[in-house]
Amino acid sequence: MMKYILPIIFLGMSSVAFSQIKEEKLILNKKREPEIKKIEKKKTSVETIKNYPPEEKSQNPVKYTITDVPAVSDFKTSTIQGQDVTPKFEGTAQNNYLQFGMGNYGKILGDMNISKTLENKLEVGLDAHFLSTLGLKKEYAWDSKQSAATVGAFLNSYGEKGKFNLNAEYGLNNNNYYGIYALEPGDVDLDQRVNQFKVNGYYDFYSNEILNDVRVKSSFLKDHFDAKENQVSILANLSKHGVEVGGSGITLNADLGVGLEAVKSEFAIRDKNSSNFFNTSLTPKVTFRKGDSYLMLGSSFSFLNAKNNNDLLAEQMKNSKTYWFPQAEFQFAAAKEFKFYGGVDGGLKLNTYSDLLQQNPFIVSDQYLKPTETKYHFYVGLRGDIDETFKYDFSAGYGKMRDIMFFKANDLFDNIYTLNRSAYNYANTFSAVYDDGNVSDIKGSLQYFPLENLIVDAEVKFTKFDLKNYENIYNVPLLNASIGAKYTMLDKKLLLGFKGIFASDRTTNSFAIEGVGSPMMYQSTENTDDKVGGYADLNLSAEYKIYKNFSIFAIGNNLFNSNYQTYKGYKVLGAQILGGVKITF
Repeated sequence: MMKYILPIIFLGMSSVAFSQIKEEKLILNKKREPEIKKIEKKKTSVETIKNYPPEEKSQNPVKYTITDVPAVSDFKTSTIQGQDVTPKFEGTAQNNYLQFGMGNYGKILGDMNISKTLENKLEVGLDAHFLSTLGLKKEYAWDSKQSAATVGAFLNSYGEKGKFNLNAEYGLNNNNYYGIYALEPGDVDLDQRVNQFKVNGYYDFYSNEILNDVRVKSSFLKDHFDAKENQVSILANLSKHGVEVGGSGITLNADLGVGLEAVKSEFAIRDKNSSNFFNTSLTPKVTFRKGDSYLMLGSSFSFLNAKNNNDLLAEQMKNSKTYWFPQAEFQFAAAKEFKFYGGVDGGLKLNTYSDLLQQNPFIVSDQYLKPTETKYHFYVGLRGDIDETFKYDFSAGYGKMRDIMFFKANDLFDNIYTLNRSAYNYANTFSAVYDDGNVSDIKGSLQYFPLENLIVDAEVKFTKFDLKNYENIYNVPLLNASIGAKYTMLDKKLLLGFKGIFASDRTTNSFAIEGVGSPMMYQSTENTDDKVGGYADLNLSAEYKIYKNFSIFAIGNNLFNSNYQTYKGYKVLGAQILGGVKITF
């Protein structure tokens, strides 16, 4: 009996202790990329052992780094936006399942994953997810309901030389611009809908000889205000691994990444911004490895052709530029418990409308898009694995960046005194802005396995920006942290989960609006040092297998019942309880 009582006491003490943490931050919009059943490899020239060869080449996985993860949901923040929050059994996943749940705030959850293996190890399947809520009817006099749905099909083929994956997915996010804090408009139409269709292909060779893997990704997006974005990328990794260097016991790995990415974005309202990016990248690397110690040396080259245009520009802005970024990393393994590492990296990130919506679904459907350049980022750290019971990784870094992207609140777009406005014209949207600056970061992660059926993990990240033009970066927390635990009992029939997510205060700009004059006009005053408060979000879950193929589950989100804000004006749902059933087959 004690083996059940002690872990439960441990979980209780952990949640109480970490609830006292002040000024810590949450990782927002941590959304699933549902490229179903796809196996990603870290893009590094450090030799990677692949864990999915044919049966005759199979090998035993490491105790807790390779897990059979089902395509179902995990904890997310308790934002009013539709988020998938179902629990899951680790290591005992079944590919075929149906799941349905209901809760307060009119919450409805549905998940489905069906797959079948045909001849010649060909696997086909279907994956679908749905979550909706009626929103905060007692907090807002206008509509704040939200819903999100995705449906996808996938194909996996396991050949003699490699694995092929193809998947297609359609997603619909139905949001509302409900974060109105400066006006009292009553019942208005605040609808925003985003449709996105993705097609991805991936081929990975089991060996690391010459052609390692090839992946193709494409995305087609359209929203309620006729914004359109098309994106395609192709990446091929060439490699030659395991070359012996004399009789020194040192092996050499050589890698070359070749990538192409094209993005075209067009907006139909306000300034009618449009952008067109075409980026070619080359990433050569060589790694000298001995045991767990290694030295990687490389570079990254990007050749960018960019075009921007809008109704305010007299002519189209064009820019063609070549970038070079350093790439180097070392690790000195004094022992498996203590591995010192450090390095420098950099890169070019294309900021797309799709990516911006993932970070902030309340941006206006008219964005000026620019790439963000990390000129360099130095880092040092210490990581280790103590008796396969305790894993840790701590690091600190410093970097220089150009065109750091963050979100600034928009004012009213016109000052005419009327409430018959567009959904985005109530000082309730955000736009991407850019500034140069330096970034300092400290981060750490822990994983603890005190019992075979208990997993505890924690993460913390401190990020400080020193900008050239803005005194503060807007809507970016200084500190974020999380702690979680999963415990199985009763012969793995019962799964208990805990997740605490913490965020520090964020600086934002905001507007105070009043009516003046005759005829009356709106007059606004901007506050450039407003604060959005930090928060703690406590989540619990339980799933119990009544029969082999039938489970019931319950999820509690935001159990502190705090209507905190993710962005100014956008309160989240209070305490939420959702229950449901799951059938596996």
